[in-house]
Amino acid sequence: MDIGTLAGLGIAIVAIALSIVLGGGNPAALINIPSILVVFGGTAGAILASYPMASVLKIHTVILKSVFGVPGNPAKTIRDLVGYAEIARREGILSLENHVEDMDDPFIVRGIKMAVDGTDPELIRTILDTELEALMDRHAQGKAILDTTGKMAPAFGMIGTLMGLIFMLQNMDDPSAIGPGMAVALITTLYGALIANCVTGPIAEKLAANDADEVLVKTIVIAGVMSIQSGDNPRVVESKLMTYLPPATRAAMEAAA
Repeated sequence: MDIGTLAGLGIAIVAIALSIVLGGGNPAALINIPSILVVFGGTAGAILASYPMASVLKIHTVILKSVFGVPGNPAKTIRDLVGYAEIARREGILSLENHVEDMDDPFIVRGIKMAVDGTDPELIRTILDTELEALMDRHAQGKAILDTTGKMAPAFGMIGTLMGLIFMLQNMDDPSAIGPGMAVALITTLYGALIANCVTGPIAEKLAANDADEVLVKTIVIAGVMSIQSGDNPRVVESKLMTYLPPATRAAMEAAA
């Protein structure tokens, strides 16, 4: 579970709520049903029109991944792959079949099984690369829905504001109604800005960061499996895989070793 996502969203919401209270505002004044219908209903309709319904209905799973998704650990992945390289070097690559049940990454399992079965190296790389590309495409589509939501919500907020201004200008005979009417007109813009900057924007960026971490781990796995399959020395395998890590992480791993 990534507590940072919940903590960040919570801090943003609490900060806005406190600013309303400390500024002497009335939180109930920010609740306006017509504005909610324009922003939330309009945005939902636009998203449904922009993407397949099956993808939109699964967006909650994408959002949950930003909170409950377990980030990959490149250092641990490298240690595991080097350990498998040592076993293959000492006992032969076929012996890795006895260790498949101990592997906690299905992507590693798939690659090791193909290597043990004697699959052509180019075919192994093609299959693993294709799976990685499919993963990236799925992640990109989920992020795209959130990005589009972040663009649509402020736009519908502006539409609601324009509607409110039109209705207000039609009742200029009553000057006392201009102030409240203007306040209600601006609420829709507030709703759109809150959705874009407090919800969809941060979650989309977190998904992008998680995707980069997962792609890095799977890229390391592909390189490790190919190196093991070619019979490289474990030290060579480690040297190859360490190049994917930043210098600070590399130094920390070497110090720990």
